[in-house]
Formats: sequence, structure tokens, C-alpha cells
Amino acid sequence: MRNEIILISFLICLSSGCSRNNRNVPSESEIRATEHALIGVNRIMVKKDHEKIRAYVRRNNLAMQESPTGLWYLTSGTPACTKAQKGQMATLRYTVSLLDGKLCYSSDSLGFKQFRIGQGGVEAGLEEGILMLCTGDKATFIMPPHLAYGLPGDGDRIPARSILVYHVELLKLDP
Repeated sequence: MRNEIILISFLICLSSGCSRNNRNVPSESEIRATEHALIGVNRIMVKKDHEKIRAYVRRNNLAMQESPTGLWYLTSGTPACTKAQKGQMATLRYTVSLLDGKLCYSSDSLGFKQFRIGQGGVEAGLEEGILMLCTGDKATFIMPPHLAYGLPGDGDRIPARSILVYHVELLKLDP
């Protein structure tokens, strides 16, 4: 992780003008080179996150599936039901922890989480996962950083580039 942060810092410095020449505006080739380097770093980081999640799933003997976006999920509930839909208000009981098991947030201490599906304001992975559930269903979602709090974390209990484990129960869906 430290090496990734150093590499990202170097690339940001490079892209913001810490080069040998003192021009204020980078050339098109410098911009393309920086973009190419950042895309490469991002691919490496996404791959490492995927490997960490896969190892966690194997180590814990979980029968999880992975969505095309990289969300890992395991749901339990009624298969023949009306799934949550965009625009509905979802009410959840939840716990959020890091991959190492450290508890970050929980409805036991903060109350139920409520949000309007499809309106943003929550992790992209949570919105994606809730759309798989019906009222009363329970699920475990593992979110890589790009579906959770990303590069910065939340500035409180979730560190930078954290993989999150969400345990949820969808209590209620309102129009």
C-alpha cells in the first residue's frame, strides 16, 4: 500500500508540473503519458483488491458471486419476490467492517440507514446490492474501494482505499 501511495503521489506531482521544464501548461503528449500511467496504476490496484477479496472469500469458505462491477455478494431470502427498485426508500439494518474484521459502523449504534435508491448519497456498491434484495432479505456485500469510499476513505472510521464488508437486512421499502 505504501508503494502505491508513493507511486500515485509521484504521478500527481508529474501531472501537476513538477517536471524539468517550467511551463504552466503540459503538452498533449505529457497529458497522454500521465493519463496512461494513472490508468496503469489503477488497473494494478483494482487487480490487487480483487485478489484480496478472493482470498478472503476462500479463507472464510463463502459461496459468494461477483457482479460485473466487482461487487461480491451473498444473499439469503425469498427468491420469488418483488426486488427493490430505483426511486424507493430503503431502510436497512447493517454493519460495516473492514476486510480484517474491524467494525466501522453499525445500525446498533447509529440507527437504521435510510436512503432513496438511485439518488446517490451512499456507496455505489450498496445501491447496486440493494437492488438484488426484497424486504426481509439479508445479504453480505464486499465492496472494493471503487464501489465504497475510494481513494480518500470517509475521513473518519474508514481508511483510504478500504475494502468494506457490509452485512445488511432490508427492513422496509417505501415508495
